[in-house]
Amino acid sequence: MSDIRSVAVIGAGTMGRGIAQAAAQAGCRVRLADAVRGAAAAALPRIRRNLDGAVERGKLDAAGREAALALIEAGDDVEGAARLADLVIEAIPEQLPLKQDLFRRIEAAAPPDAILASNTSSLSIAAIAGVTQRPERVLGLHFFNPVHVMKLVEVVVHGGTADAVRERAVRFVGSLGKEPIVVRDAPGFASSRLGVTLGLEAMRMLESGVASAEDIDKAMTLGYGHPMGPLRLSDLVGLDVRLAIAEHLHATLGEPQYAPPAILRDLVARGRLGRKTGQGFYAWTEP
Repeated sequence: MSDIRSVAVIGAGTMGRGIAQAAAQAGCRVRLADAVRGAAAAALPRIRRNLDGAVERGKLDAAGREAALALIEAGDDVEGAARLADLVIEAIPEQLPLKQDLFRRIEAAAPPDAILASNTSSLSIAAIAGVTQRPERVLGLHFFNPVHVMKLVEVVVHGGTADAVRERAVRFVGSLGKEPIVVRDAPGFASSRLGVTLGLEAMRMLESGVASAEDIDKAMTLGYGHPMGPLRLSDLVGLDVRLAIAEHLHATLGEPQYAPPAILRDLVARGRLGRKTGQGFYAWTEP
């Protein structure tokens, strides 16, 4: 049983609202906040739609849906959301200066024993923790998209993360019904470093005409048992997110396999970011 009962989620995009839903379904009181006025409130209908889907599939009853929704409070006050939290989870865009600025703000607002976590998929947790006064309470909680479906969470610890903080975070992840793995703070952690390599190579194969996007993905789903092909998965993650991760890994590791291919840069420049914009490597009928 986790001792974390109050969670603040900062950032109401795809990942933030998914994390908020998972925490509320586990019985936590959740304060979902976004600095963009109205963004957190706009996330609530999307969360309800996910919960409605769970009810339709028999994974959740109507009472459970209403109980989860009643536990989520949405607003624009980031510091206010952090003020009463046992755990603050940041889920804002993958830009280190933005995250560092946010951590300075939430550290000043949150209770002294609160855990401060980043949902970053590749950025240095040590660099984020380094701007705080108490880096020992900072770690990464890397959830996967879609959060309400995916079971894995990377618990990413930097050299100064306190053992007790790591253990509390692992218990919290377990209380959500998810599987935690503890990963050392290294570029790309475990999952992004491997997943991006596969995704970028699939893009290069598409770029050079080896096969269609559908057939490249089918090679991995039918040939290797992956639940989803790397190009469809990239669309689901967001091609802008994939590009940011690739650029970060290429800059920090200096290895050629992380260099973003031209096809990825072109799609992002054209605003074709995957599912969230309705068009990426695939056409999506519902963003």
